[in-house]
Amino acid sequence: APVDLASQVMAEAVRRAGVASSRLDDVIWGIVTPIGDQGANMARLAALKAGFPVEVPAVSINRMCGSSQQAVHFASQAILAGDADLVLAGGTEMMSHQMLGADYPAEWHPDMPQKLVHQGVSAEMMAEKWNLTREEQDDFAYRSHEKAAAAMDAGYFDRQILPLTLPDGQIFNTDEGVRRPPDRERMRALKPVFQDDGTVTAGNASQISDGAAALLLASADAVGRYNLMPMARVLMRTVVGTDPVLMLDGPIAATKKVLAMTGGLTLDDMDVIEINEAFASVVLGWAKELG
Repeated sequence: APVDLASQVMAEAVRRAGVASSRLDDVIWGIVTPIGDQGANMARLAALKAGFPVEVPAVSINRMCGSSQQAVHFASQAILAGDADLVLAGGTEMMSHQMLGADYPAEWHPDMPQKLVHQGVSAEMMAEKWNLTREEQDDFAYRSHEKAAAAMDAGYFDRQILPLTLPDGQIFNTDEGVRRPPDRERMRALKPVFQDDGTVTAGNASQISDGAAALLLASADAVGRYNLMPMARVLMRTVVGTDPVLMLDGPIAATKKVLAMTGGLTLDDMDVIEINEAFASVVLGWAKELG
């Protein structure tokens, strides 16, 4: 169940950080479809199941695909404001339990100023706007699977993963979303999903997934007090709104805005850039726009 997955990840993140869960000031957890077995403030239920003291609060939040990232934003903002020293941020989504859109209204609001569309249609709009061919998108997706598999084989993700024992006794410790090996010819044969003459296929779009992740954020005082070893520093964060029909161009505006907020950093200063690759057209459109 989602609460089982979340609770184990929560407990392990705190254990690996070497901090007692009683020290946590809050748990902020992203859940995109907070209904059914992901409802009832699942963050709080999971924290209790993880064995955290009842005094440790928890809240579930939903900013759609950016929910877990927003949890990290809120956690760092609470620390900057002086309201907290230690916050556990993360999220859970089990799409095999609660399908995308399961919490949508049965009939969409007729008085909305925009006629909202499926994300896949927006991905096609991204490809059209930035003149992205099917070949470009398939090539990019193919390389992504290759790079992910190579990183997994090299053990780069091992320390980020919590092996879980499934009900049948099987040890689950490998991301199933990566095609190993990807088949470029099979990708070429896939039909477009959202438009008969489109370019977005199951090969260059994201799959239905289950997963959970957690990250402990700490103030500078807490780092010293509990002798923690920082892995990274949150320098700046931002959110933006863009056209809700095109929708997937948000990373472009967000990149421009957050760089401006840093007061001088540019993309040339970045060693690694990661963008949620729900669709290849999202990352490729970003890359074309920002060079």
